[in-house]
Amino acid sequence: EVGTKLGVRHVLEGSVRKSGNRVRITAQLIDATTGGHLWAERFDRELTDIFAVQDDVTQQIVDALAVNLTEGDRKRLAPGQARHPEAYDCFLRGRELWHRLTNQTNSDARGLLQRAVELDPNFASAHGLLALTHGLDYLNRWSESPQRSIEQAEEAATLAVTRDDSDPVAHWALSMVKLYSRQHDRAISEAERAIALNPNFAEGQVSLGEALIYSGRSGEALAYFDRARVLNPYFPDVVLHFQALALFQLRRYEEAVELLLQRVSRNPVTDVSRALLAACYGHLGRFEEARASWQEVLRVNPDYSLEYRRKVLPFKNPADFELVMEGLRNAGVVQ
Repeated sequence: EVGTKLGVRHVLEGSVRKSGNRVRITAQLIDATTGGHLWAERFDRELTDIFAVQDDVTQQIVDALAVNLTEGDRKRLAPGQARHPEAYDCFLRGRELWHRLTNQTNSDARGLLQRAVELDPNFASAHGLLALTHGLDYLNRWSESPQRSIEQAEEAATLAVTRDDSDPVAHWALSMVKLYSRQHDRAISEAERAIALNPNFAEGQVSLGEALIYSGRSGEALAYFDRARVLNPYFPDVVLHFQALALFQLRRYEEAVELLLQRVSRNPVTDVSRALLAACYGHLGRFEEARASWQEVLRVNPDYSLEYRRKVLPFKNPADFELVMEGLRNAGVVQ
């Protein structure tokens, strides 16, 4: 069942138990088609050796599957520089919080990521994700100075790539920052770099799709969102919004509505998806639903501002944002 949901043939399962400074890790590799066990192992190590265990497990799985690796695959699987265990823990927790896309979780994520880079100043992925917390502040007016937030995002993302130019997370972060600085070509190239470094990096696929939308290439963007959902069947709900935005720009309003309703169901506090939903309804002539959706926008965020969205959303062609306004005007939501 798990293999079917994930679209994979092999599943790695196991457990981690911590006692003091020691950790016991059990892992087993299962053929999802037959349920048979291909490999199993138990590791008893000091907590400081946790990354060595990770490398060991990875290599043993490769051996068990008799996988023929390309040179690029071998580089991605090769042990990198030693990570600080607490810094890595902060990074993982911060990443989870960041994906929730609320003011409080974004602030909490930043605190964890700042701690991660204090413990490990060379942790490029943590610097990159730290940049994205500042990016969300800019995009949503969550800080006292949105302009300073985008500057901090640029500084952190640039530092991330400087620390490790082979880190896909760093290039993902730089792609997002360049996009919201309206450097569209650079945003696309950085996203392509992230994917080249790790073709299975779902966030890289999403960022390339997003950059293509705002560059006026929504038709091309859809394939990257589809790829991201294949790579991560438990994708963040914001992917639904960007898929819907691409369809909206292509005037495929009914399909966009379906995705936006899914997004609202998964994330009831979203204002941006409700606003886009209202615009879709306006274009479809479903005016009562448009007005109801707009009231929900103001309920979840009384400070929602179309003028600020016009300012920060990096449409290369301003007419693309006007398509949103047109839908809202059709419904009588705005003048």
